[in-house]
Amino acid sequence: MSDLAIVHAPAYDAGFAPGHRFPMGKYSRLIELVHETGLALRAHFHIPGPAPADWLAMAHRRSYVDQVFACHVPTVIEREIGFAVDERVSLRARLATSGTVMAARIALQDGIACNAAGGSHHARRDQGAGFCTFNDVAVAANLLIADGEAGQILVVDLDVHQGDGTAEICGGNPCIRTVSMHAEKNYPARKQISDIDVSLPDGVRDDAYLESLDWLLPQTIDRFAPDLVFYNAGVDPHQDDRLGRLSLSDAGLRERDRRVFSFFRSRSIPVTSVIGGGYSHDIDALSRRHLITFETAAEFT
Repeated sequence: MSDLAIVHAPAYDAGFAPGHRFPMGKYSRLIELVHETGLALRAHFHIPGPAPADWLAMAHRRSYVDQVFACHVPTVIEREIGFAVDERVSLRARLATSGTVMAARIALQDGIACNAAGGSHHARRDQGAGFCTFNDVAVAANLLIADGEAGQILVVDLDVHQGDGTAEICGGNPCIRTVSMHAEKNYPARKQISDIDVSLPDGVRDDAYLESLDWLLPQTIDRFAPDLVFYNAGVDPHQDDRLGRLSLSDAGLRERDRRVFSFFRSRSIPVTSVIGGGYSHDIDALSRRHLITFETAAEFT
């Protein structure tokens, strides 16, 4: 076994006050848990720098990118994002996006890598939304294809919310296949069309969820040969998530992650994971759910 590559920057945590609707503290607590549990002994850490505007403009309107850089995002868009875009938020968004690019490049070389942020899948071409400032996976996918580092890219989004921004940005690009399995009645109210969408009813538990996943995974590579998979491992399908509508247990999340990593790595397809959504006022419990993805990824290094 080799070390698990983890991409992390301290500024992934933009320092929101405790109790904020977006649990920003999970980014710091997650890395603390990586060390406290001993996983760090089997990991190698990489620190990204901020993504440049030219990268971000591959997925977003340049005028919006400039607004984020200048911290002059219109109030109406900030309301859709869910928080003000100040200097710390702007930097965090750039770092998280660059972190996903870095993790992808490591995965292409080593087979697997985890970004300790990312999965901001509601950000659309023209603006951010749903706690997402920049769509890191859409940026990374377009950049890697443009640079010739990958020919085809698969996005497997298992966050409880549909990856609407990713579908909107990447729609019509035959080199990128977007897949989303999500709670049908959850945000966003107006869904986009992914290449493959699986909408689940409220309250789905482990067995039914995993059965759907077992059906879905072979479909993701049907007549499509990805050079890389971006895996959005959002933990908001958990039964205790504040904004989820599904009912997975900790064991269910772990088995979900294991099946995803196993399916693609057994076929020698590199996987980059991003942590996606997860919402709770109990930052420790929430961060431990995200830790499951890292622990499971380490089994496949």
